[in-house]
Amino acid sequence: MAGKAASVAWRRGLPPLVDAGVRILVLGSFPSPASLRAGQYYAHPRNQFWPILGAILGRPLPELPYADRLDNLLSCGVGLWDVFAACRRQGSLDSAIEAARSNDLARLAEWAPALAAVALNGRTAGRFEAELSRRGYRCRVLPSTSPAYAALRLDDKLALWKAFFQACC
Repeated sequence: MAGKAASVAWRRGLPPLVDAGVRILVLGSFPSPASLRAGQYYAHPRNQFWPILGAILGRPLPELPYADRLDNLLSCGVGLWDVFAACRRQGSLDSAIEAARSNDLARLAEWAPALAAVALNGRTAGRFEAELSRRGYRCRVLPSTSPAYAALRLDDKLALWKAFFQACC
């Protein structure tokens, strides 16, 4: 196993999308290879993140250029980040993450002083729920928007995500 881990390159995640107006933060686990190549959150074309957030916010996010998507999120008080800053991983499954280094979640209070709630995108990110709750944030582990998570249909995922956002606004 050690030889396998050593042969998989270290990957660094993406910078946080936060500002002083962020009230809800979506925390994922770690960007997919497609996202890392593009330098964009949720870049895999089958990831359901942009359709779900677009439906919640009433914005055509999937059709917008990436920079406009980010501007729309911030204008709605929504930020993005991941729980892991770096890791080794072959492929895109969270179960393949090895030797992960966590992001400094304590900095959120400094970067996003209005932050009140954290939507944890999937079970891997959900492992940080207790830590974030101790910091005073309202948290919910939501079904992953990843195309690998097919236990729920898009409509069912959307309903759960929407209920959390509505409860927090």
